[in-house]
Amino acid sequence: MKQFVILSIVAVFFLYSVDALQFTDCGSKIGKFTKVLVSDCDTTKNECILKRNSTVSITIDFSLAEDVTSIKTVVHGKVMGVEMPFHLQNPDACVDSGLKCPLEKGETYEYLASLPVLKAYPKVNVMVKWELQDQTGEDIVCVEIPAKIQ
Repeated sequence: MKQFVILSIVAVFFLYSVDALQFTDCGSKIGKFTKVLVSDCDTTKNECILKRNSTVSITIDFSLAEDVTSIKTVVHGKVMGVEMPFHLQNPDACVDSGLKCPLEKGETYEYLASLPVLKAYPKVNVMVKWELQDQTGEDIVCVEIPAKIQ
């Protein structure tokens, strides 16, 4: 009986983890993200719901393997295999994002940003690709966020 209870608990945990939201590393080179938060995102689902005509906040905690003098934010939405750029008002991640450049190797940082979800965006499933790039264009952190625009 005890084995059945343990097996049942493991099965429930497995089912829960399959449906849980997964943020995927898409090519981080000189850093590693340790936490990603998306405002109003239910992480028990397999995608974040991005409501049109709203603004979503993103928090990425990351550590560095090298010193960095400047950081540029690049965001794309991948729909049906095609990447389309999201234009940010402030792509300089060293300004108004919680980061003060230069950043030092071996340290952990918290990056904060806002992403407007325009009313003109179509209602589609989208893979949001969020990159923080260093002064040479190398990805410090690259994270994919499964989402659905509603």
